[in-house]
Amino acid sequence: MKIALGQINPTVGDFSGNAAKMIAFSGRAKTAGAGLILFPELSVCGYPPRDLVERPSFVARNRETVERIAVETQGIAVICGLVTPAHSDTGKSVMNSGALLTDGKVSFIQSKMLLPTYDVFDEMRNFAPAKRQELFSFCGNRMALTICEDAWNDKRFWRKQLYTVDPVESLIQAGGNFVLNISASPFWIGKREFRRDMLASIARQHKVPVVLVNQVGGNDSLVFDGSSLVLNREGQVIAQGRSFEEDLIYFDSQDLSGEMHEQIAGEEASVYSALVLGTRDYIQKCGFRKAIIGLSGGIDSALTAVVAADAVGAENVIGVGMPGPYSSQGSIDDARTLARNLGIRFELLSINSAYEAYRQTLLDVFAGQKEDVTEENIQSRARGTLLMALSNKFGAIVLSTGNKSELGVGYCTLYGDMVGGLAVISDVPKTLVYRLSHYVNSQRAVIPQATMEKSPSAELRPDQKDSDSLPPYEILDAVLEDYVEDSHPAEQIAADRGFDIEVVRRVIRMVDRAEYKRQQAAPGLKISPKAFGYGRRFPIAAKSEA
Repeated sequence: MKIALGQINPTVGDFSGNAAKMIAFSGRAKTAGAGLILFPELSVCGYPPRDLVERPSFVARNRETVERIAVETQGIAVICGLVTPAHSDTGKSVMNSGALLTDGKVSFIQSKMLLPTYDVFDEMRNFAPAKRQELFSFCGNRMALTICEDAWNDKRFWRKQLYTVDPVESLIQAGGNFVLNISASPFWIGKREFRRDMLASIARQHKVPVVLVNQVGGNDSLVFDGSSLVLNREGQVIAQGRSFEEDLIYFDSQDLSGEMHEQIAGEEASVYSALVLGTRDYIQKCGFRKAIIGLSGGIDSALTAVVAADAVGAENVIGVGMPGPYSSQGSIDDARTLARNLGIRFELLSINSAYEAYRQTLLDVFAGQKEDVTEENIQSRARGTLLMALSNKFGAIVLSTGNKSELGVGYCTLYGDMVGGLAVISDVPKTLVYRLSHYVNSQRAVIPQATMEKSPSAELRPDQKDSDSLPPYEILDAVLEDYVEDSHPAEQIAADRGFDIEVVRRVIRMVDRAEYKRQQAAPGLKISPKAFGYGRRFPIAAKSEA
C-alpha cells in the first residue's frame, strides 16, 4: 500500500486551522493513491499544549475536531495525534494519544506510555501514561503505533535507559511487524542525525520497518525540523521529508521504496533555517506582522535583522539606530548600510538628550558617587524605552539581539538591550554568530565587512571592548558549552580544555549570578541540546560553589 506522511506545521489551540491542513493533505494523498496518511503527535491541537489540556473545553474540542476530520477524509485512513480523557488513578485527566480514522469514524486509539520530564519536556505534569500498548491490523501488517518518546528507550542504543519498559520491544514481541511513530521532536544541532541513528538501531535489531512523521514549525521557544523518515528492516533510509518546511512524502509499505526529498545539510545552514522558521512562526502565531530591531552596527543585531527579514519579509522589518555619547560614526554607518542592503526601513534616534535628562534627574541623589556601570545601563535602558515605544505605536514586536555568550554570563542589561518579545539568537554562542554571519554573506553579501571585522563592543564608555570584561569568546563559549550543556565541574573543564582554572571558575560564577536576569529575559529559540529558558531550571537564590 502507498502510505503518506503529512509533515505539517500546526498551531497550538488552532483546531480549525490544524484540521484544515490535515483534511487538505489527506485529500492530496488520496488523489495520489495513498491508502493511509500519518500526521504528527498532537497534530489536532498542536504541540506542546502545556496546561491548556487542563481546560475541559480544550479536551472536548480535540474529540470534536477528530470526528470532523474522520468524516471529511473518507476514502483514506488517517492517523493523527490528539488529547483524550484519561480514566486512571494518577490524578491526570488527559492522555497524549494517537487515533486511527477509517470509514468516517475513530476506529482505534493508542495513548503514549513514556512521558518525558527532562530538558524542555514536562509531560508527566499534564498527561497520564498509557498502561498498555496494542497492535492494529492494516494493509496486511500488524502495526505498532507509538508516540514520540515511546521509541526512545531501546536498550541496545542507550547506555542507560530512562524507563523500565520499552513499548516498541513489547509490541514487537506481541507480533508487531511495522513500527509507526508520530512525533513532535524538537530540533537542536545534531538532532536529525541522532534521531535517524536511533531509529535505525530499532529497525535493525527487530528486523521491522520504522516510520517517523515529525512535526515542523516553531511553537514558542521550540523549533521542530520535520525531517520525517522511513527506514527499511536493515535500518536504511528509504524515504525522507524536507527539513524546516511542510511536506508530503510517500512510500510503499510492501517493497519499501519511497521518496527522498532533499534536506538542508551543514550546521550553519541548518541553524540558520531553524532561526528563520522559529522567528517567522513566533511572530505570526502571536498575531504580529512587523518586527523592530535595535541596530547597533554590531554583528549580533546584524544577524538578527537578516533572520527577521528572511522570516517575515524586509518590508515588515524596522531597524532603529540609537547612537549615544560613545557610539562611533563607523557603527552608525554600518547600521545604515545593513538596513540599505536588506531593504528594511531605518530610523535614527539619538539617545543623547534622554541620557542627559536622566543624568540631570539623578544628579543630586548621585552626588559624590563615581560614574560606573550605572551610567552605562542608563544608556541601554534609554534605548529599550525607545524600542518599546515604537512597538506600542506601530504594533510591532521587538526582537532582542543578545547572544548565548552574553546571556550566559549576564553581559546584558535588564530592561535595556534585553527588552523584546523574542530573543532570536539567545541560544547562539558568539563564535557561532560569526559563523552564521559568514554563511549569510556567502549566500548574499548583506552584513557590512566592517561589522564582521571590528572588535565587539557595547560602546557604553570610551574605547570599550567586550574583552575588557570577558575572556576571549573562544574560551568563554567552550566553558559555557561544558558547564551549561554538559554540567562539567570547573576542574574538569580546565583540565580537558587546557584553560586557566581561575578563568573557568570566574565564568561559572558569572553564569550562576546571572540567573535572575535570564529568568526575566524574552523567550529564545532553542537550537542547542541545552538552551537557557524553561528547559534549564535553576534557582535564583542559590550559592555558587565555583
